[in-house]
Amino acid sequence: MKTPSAFYKPLAIGAPLPFRERPVTLERMIHFVPPHVEKMRAKVPDLISKVDVVLGNLEDAIPADAKTDARRGFIQMAQDNEFGATGLWTRVNCLNSPWFLDDLMEIVPAVGDKLDVVMLPKVEGAWDIHYLDQLLAQLEAKAGLTKPIMIHAILETAEGVKNVEEIAAASPRMHGMSLGPADLAASRGMKTTRVGGGHPDYAVLSDGAQDGARTAYQQDLWHYTVGKMVDACLSYGLKPFYGPFGDFSDMAACESQFRNAFLMGCLGAWSLHPTQIDIAKKVFSPDPQEVAFAKRILEAMPDGTGAVMIDGKMQDDATWKQAKVIVDLAKLVASKDRELAAVYGL
Repeated sequence: MKTPSAFYKPLAIGAPLPFRERPVTLERMIHFVPPHVEKMRAKVPDLISKVDVVLGNLEDAIPADAKTDARRGFIQMAQDNEFGATGLWTRVNCLNSPWFLDDLMEIVPAVGDKLDVVMLPKVEGAWDIHYLDQLLAQLEAKAGLTKPIMIHAILETAEGVKNVEEIAAASPRMHGMSLGPADLAASRGMKTTRVGGGHPDYAVLSDGAQDGARTAYQQDLWHYTVGKMVDACLSYGLKPFYGPFGDFSDMAACESQFRNAFLMGCLGAWSLHPTQIDIAKKVFSPDPQEVAFAKRILEAMPDGTGAVMIDGKMQDDATWKQAKVIVDLAKLVASKDRELAAVYGL
């Protein structure tokens, strides 16, 4: 482990200094774009104003014979557009693939300071982050970049989940983590082919009634992992995200899964289809009534100390902290979404 004095030093001569305070950005949805498809790249200019993050996907869902086209397409997509307050990310191929090194060697110098985050799949331990950290520093120095590219890890193996705290602490480049339920299910030997969401067979039965009837209550397959990821991320000031929800036809189930993740502390989720953009925007923006009540708590306790009664309920320093989380998020949302800014009164 690096000593504290060395933790924030660049890993290459000429590389930009790591962030000591991570940028405050709105990332309710990370929208995946297959950059090898020309008609999808053509939609990016319109997409920029609708999403918080545009991600060029180079890994899963890109055929092996289209990997090079996807990389070149992402570079073109990045060079042809100005993203403003919308984040530009890429999900590169995994470290042991034949495409990873070329992904980084070609993208970093070509895209430069436009690139905010590299999403790294199948992270299993801090060693994966250390390798990418060093490589990014070398490429940043060579390309003359002025800001560090951050790293977002996907938890999609049993070993990665086991080592989640070490991954979170691995580098000042760490941006956050996403749950990758499909690969994680395979890694764990889980008996499901679903990409995220619940499963009707993962349930508990109620006690039997007099007539012998019993009710099955479906449980959340991902509750433990999301909770563990959220704790690791928030302990180190990182951002936790729910990953993909694969059934595009079931918008109600998608919203339910996203909402569970939001309530547990996640700040956003992946959107793989245009219909999921509005779902993520709705779920990961705080409810206007919650914002209004949270503002009343902060106004009644300006310094966060003591206790007050509001609508017959006691509010103290603990609920003040909860209220501040909601209002701070509402302010961040309002900075990008004028319609919600008016609703929130911010």
